[in-house]
Amino acid sequence: MSTYKVIGLMSGTSLDGLDIVYASFEKKENWHFKISCCDSIAYPEEWLNNLKKAYHWSKQKVKQLDDAYGVFLGDAVLTFLKKHNINKRSVDFIASHGHTIWHRPKEGFTLQIGNGNQIASTTGINCVCDFRSKDVALGGQGAPLVPRGDQLLFSKFQACVNLGGFSNISFDWKDQRIAFDICPVNTLLNTYANNLGKPYDYNGEWAKQGQINPALLKKLNALNYYTQPHPKSLGIEFNEQFIYPLISSEIPLKNILRTLVEHISTQIAFVFNDYNIESALFTGGGCLNTFLMKEIEKKTPTAIVIPPKKIIDFKEALIFAFLGVLHRRDEVNTLKSVTGAKEDSIGGVFYKA
Repeated sequence: MSTYKVIGLMSGTSLDGLDIVYASFEKKENWHFKISCCDSIAYPEEWLNNLKKAYHWSKQKVKQLDDAYGVFLGDAVLTFLKKHNINKRSVDFIASHGHTIWHRPKEGFTLQIGNGNQIASTTGINCVCDFRSKDVALGGQGAPLVPRGDQLLFSKFQACVNLGGFSNISFDWKDQRIAFDICPVNTLLNTYANNLGKPYDYNGEWAKQGQINPALLKKLNALNYYTQPHPKSLGIEFNEQFIYPLISSEIPLKNILRTLVEHISTQIAFVFNDYNIESALFTGGGCLNTFLMKEIEKKTPTAIVIPPKKIIDFKEALIFAFLGVLHRRDEVNTLKSVTGAKEDSIGGVFYKA
């Protein structure tokens, strides 16, 4: 089989919604893809609260959420199919990233909820999910996983950068693909925009009005993570343990946002300049923050390429659909050069409808 029609599901740590993509993949000399249709579904208030708070819940309560979220994902797929007049028989399988609740690779575990049995049972469509656990079991970070898709689907760009809940980068270096999380982005910016009464800072307008707090900026840039060698990855734990404690409630919110934009742009530019990145494809919701993008451009000579909005918004969902294809073909979809695992692997668990 050389052509696959797959539904990809992605929920990022920034909680800006569930991304659904219906895409086809064809293997000729190289891989080619086409996005037929896509949607982003905002979370209802109850789900937003549950996903935000589950980090602090007991394992038993999270297990219940895992099952319920699997049903939620399945229902979302059925609604998507109906809206776009897609016969589910034309879908080879669903590939779901799930939603990350805990990511602690140094302790040997990671958890993305969205039970595959529930997705498959609800939709009547086979499902591949749980892409990260295998790599963690092999001693890897379990993240980032998108670089394999970058390598095979977007090879004409020297580097690929995603600005989502966290920023991550992947590129070829010394004859192998490397990738790592750079710094938090929307998980921080959205938190403080929420405190100003909005889900996010549109175009960075509030940050633009603020002033940089030099003391806070110095503390943020001095965090130990930024000097660690790759492979390395970030989760919500990083914000909870290291960033929020640094940010005084006495600092005006707009100044916090301005300082965070300066911190984010500084860290991204540092990586570009350190690795002599000449061109980078940017995707993810952070691309729509024009103020942040301008601050990055100021700090680096790297040519920044912003693709059509469909790719900006749905590249991660597209790539997890593709990682599902590689899983079904018994081909490597997780690279040890990226995650630090002892070997390349085929991540994902298959659930039959």
